[in-house]
Amino acid sequence: MAGHSKWKQIKRKKAVTDARRGALFTKLIREITIAAKQGGGDPAGNARLRTAIDAAKAENMPLDNIERAVKKGTGELEGVQYEEVSYEGYGPGGAAIFIEATTDNANRTVAEIRHLFQRYGGNLGAAKSVAWMFDRKAHVTLDATKVDEDTAMEAALDAGAEDLVRDGDVFLLTGPVHQLHEITEQLKQRKIPVQSAEIGMVPKSTVKVDGKDAKKLLELIEELEALDDVAKVSSNFDIDAEAMAAATA
Repeated sequence: MAGHSKWKQIKRKKAVTDARRGALFTKLIREITIAAKQGGGDPAGNARLRTAIDAAKAENMPLDNIERAVKKGTGELEGVQYEEVSYEGYGPGGAAIFIEATTDNANRTVAEIRHLFQRYGGNLGAAKSVAWMFDRKAHVTLDATKVDEDTAMEAALDAGAEDLVRDGDVFLLTGPVHQLHEITEQLKQRKIPVQSAEIGMVPKSTVKVDGKDAKKLLELIEELEALDDVAKVSSNFDIDAEAMAAATA
């Protein structure tokens, strides 16, 4: 499954600077706030909030920050009002790109995203132009050096996961959105460490991208992910190991 999942693993291994951690905290706080606003402030009854809080804790976000974000979402504290928007388009090499954003100014956000697409030779498309190429799934990654495949597969399937594949030194699990918490809890009970757990867009098929297009595509996605308003970027590109190494050198 060389592609966006592999790209995320490479990025995860890079050193996290204070600036990047601050940007990550901003995105996590927005997700907690939106989740609390939509489903209430009790994570026991709000699966999205529970997932957002788990993600924040995994990044060592202080509990005070988490509690403030929840209270802003429920209206107990004043805060900026965010809305969720999505954008779709094609990047270099014809790869589909689906962007999920949380913003207080949609005009600003779309202008920034359109500028990046134009800069790297992509095209921002209309709503639903690429969304049909993806399924929304629970997405969990495990360190393949710390657990054997049979153990991981058994635990994942028992919890409701649909698939497990190995990609280098990680296992990638996918399953129904509503099973995300159950999958991660089952893994934790069996003392299997979870690297990441989120709801994401999983491509139904992939598009081969190489050469200069591969480099430009990865640069575009990195720039998109760096925008404060962008929460997640999903793509269906497939870049082989040699091209990935050259593009990320």
